[in-house]
Amino acid sequence: MNAYVGITDYEWYGLLRDSMPISEVNFWQPGGKRRFQALNEGELFLFKLHSPNDFIVGGGLFAHSSLLPVSLAWDAFGESNGVSSMTEMRARIERYRSAPADPLDDYTIGCIILTQPFYFDRSRWIPIPSDWDRHTVQGKRYDLTQGNGRTLFDSVQDAVRSLPDSVVSDQLKKYGDPVLVKPRLGQGAFRLVVTDAYDRRCSLSGEKVLPVLEAAHIRPYSRGGEHHVNNGILLRSDLHVLFDRGYITVARSNNLEVSRRLREEFENGRDYYALHGRTLRAPLQAVNRPLIENLTWHNDNVYRG
Repeated sequence: MNAYVGITDYEWYGLLRDSMPISEVNFWQPGGKRRFQALNEGELFLFKLHSPNDFIVGGGLFAHSSLLPVSLAWDAFGESNGVSSMTEMRARIERYRSAPADPLDDYTIGCIILTQPFYFDRSRWIPIPSDWDRHTVQGKRYDLTQGNGRTLFDSVQDAVRSLPDSVVSDQLKKYGDPVLVKPRLGQGAFRLVVTDAYDRRCSLSGEKVLPVLEAAHIRPYSRGGEHHVNNGILLRSDLHVLFDRGYITVARSNNLEVSRRLREEFENGRDYYALHGRTLRAPLQAVNRPLIENLTWHNDNVYRG
């Protein structure tokens, strides 16, 4: 098992620490050219402050990485981006890029989504490992099973045990070898995971314009559904509304059904009836596809028939 120590500024860290409890954060990178691929889902991502504060001050569980326009990153995570406004976020990107402001540019940024974030009191800050290169720009990965990585993991465990039980998984507090912890997705992470699982295309219409695509819960979170990719479908915004209100559904056969109530109540719906019977464009990876029991629940409890 690995951990990644990522470098951040005190402003980002301080706002999030003072905003607790927050279930997920976006550790974003202003360059936006490459997706973060240093960790597997459930491994540790740790926060190190810029020098001269050479300490590890918290962390979280890695859930997902993506490249997003800043507008969508703000819509998905808001202040969980570690900034208080969209205006401030754009200003920081421009500062880090050392580029003139362009109000028409929806900057692409790298997004590293972490769940169950935790922050140490200053007395619990962890000095950086002895092999840390002070010229490191973004961060460094450590093998937690040996050498400096194991020493680091032991220090993190000691610091984590000082936190309230509700903040972080019990697995991180247990003595013994490091183990993967299944991250619990929040609303923002759910949106990104579903969007990328469906290759950024509406599963019914094929629409590719990212700002109008939305991650729809098959079984709503408020009614017992989970923020999990197999409880999600990527839909164009109008189809999302109709799905949530029961005017359309996806049958067990993975085909779209459009309710007769659409015509009866609104005396229209021609464009939607043209989609009737269309097969859901499911994710390529089977583990990301909708669960039959979720589709059945929507058919039985939401669809107007």
